[in-house]
Amino acid sequence: MTRDCDATTASGPAPSAPPASPAPPASPAPSAPGQLYPRYPGYTPRRDGGLAAYETVLARAGFTPVAGIDEAGRGACAGPLVVAAVVLEPASIRRMPGLADSKLLSPQAREDAYAEVLRRAVDWHVVVIGSDQIDATGLHVCNVSGMRRAFAGLRTKPGYVLTDGFPVRGLGAPGLAVWKGDRVTASVAAASVLAKVSRDRMMRDLHERYPQYGFDRHKGYVTDEHVRALDQHGPCPVHRYSFVNVVAAAGPSEALVASGLGPAGASGRNERRMDS
Repeated sequence: MTRDCDATTASGPAPSAPPASPAPPASPAPSAPGQLYPRYPGYTPRRDGGLAAYETVLARAGFTPVAGIDEAGRGACAGPLVVAAVVLEPASIRRMPGLADSKLLSPQAREDAYAEVLRRAVDWHVVVIGSDQIDATGLHVCNVSGMRRAFAGLRTKPGYVLTDGFPVRGLGAPGLAVWKGDRVTASVAAASVLAKVSRDRMMRDLHERYPQYGFDRHKGYVTDEHVRALDQHGPCPVHRYSFVNVVAAAGPSEALVASGLGPAGASGRNERRMDS
């Protein structure tokens, strides 16, 4: 190995030109206007990748397995809030053509997708939060804590988690909140199906106890039929007294009792895991 000399002081012939430096590696594609970071095509979900696009890209980047979390019953004024976490492998997603956002499926298609998710999921966990706990601690608090409990209930340790709509802190794994995640990611869609079908079955059971409200039809959501039943019969024990329309339909004594509700539904109760 020769040592280059300073051409102004060294004697002898002038040194030859140094070899050309190797070309720098290709830079990533430039950012689009408004995009803070460059795009790396190998780790960017393809628009035509279907529901498996996010899971496939995350697996390629080494974040496996991927869990999806979603809830059902957030907007209802009666019945529980149900949260589900599901872990799917990208290869199994392609063998589930009936999987989609639960709100876009017919009742029978949801039942079929539910059975398929249970058959092909690597892991899943469902949490049920009663209306009394929603009244005691607030809907959003219950939603976030339910997501944490559903995720913590997985026996598999996910390398990444996808949530629908808003981020959830404290999961212990990197994650991404996906706008309308139940329509664009398979894991969240699967969680949506498990939560929705589980809750619909519970509401049909509640209809047997309180047939005057029609829970088997509207599932506790605010419909004209439900509003008329509330006006006629007042709220029942599974209504959420923290909702304005329920309080308006309650008598003074019921409203007073509702204001003193305490926390219920402790962690570990009303939960179902994969091996249950």
